[in-house]
Amino acid sequence: MQYELHQANLNDYKIISSTFDQYRLFYKQESDIEGAGKYIKERLKNNEAVIFFININNKCAGFTQLYPTFDSVRLRKKIVLYDLFVCEEFRRQGFGKVLMNAAKGYAELNSFGSIELSTAKKNLAGQSLYESLGYIQDQEFYSYDLEI
Repeated sequence: MQYELHQANLNDYKIISSTFDQYRLFYKQESDIEGAGKYIKERLKNNEAVIFFININNKCAGFTQLYPTFDSVRLRKKIVLYDLFVCEEFRRQGFGKVLMNAAKGYAELNSFGSIELSTAKKNLAGQSLYESLGYIQDQEFYSYDLEI
């Protein structure tokens, strides 16, 4: 299947929006295509995220969203890979791996020390992908969240 991998710029937010909304639905959020588009547009406009996406016939087949941040313990920059999603009709074709490798290439090119990610405990397909690419499950720390 012919596809193009792109690093998103501000003009790409519209093509990514509906796929981002599908991602949110996957995590049991209400559909909000307008809000999804606004969110993606703001992240790109403010240079707060790096997004790679797969374009197939002017449709976003999948994307990953990266948030550059810092690792104060290790005294270096790191990336939080917060979002990875491939539309159901494009799954099992290696696009998740393509997106993960784009994130790794970006991190290497820009001298980030690591990529951190979290996933749902039931996301066995994602866990399998991450582990096949060398990611190691954290056995030392718990994650906490405080809703504000």
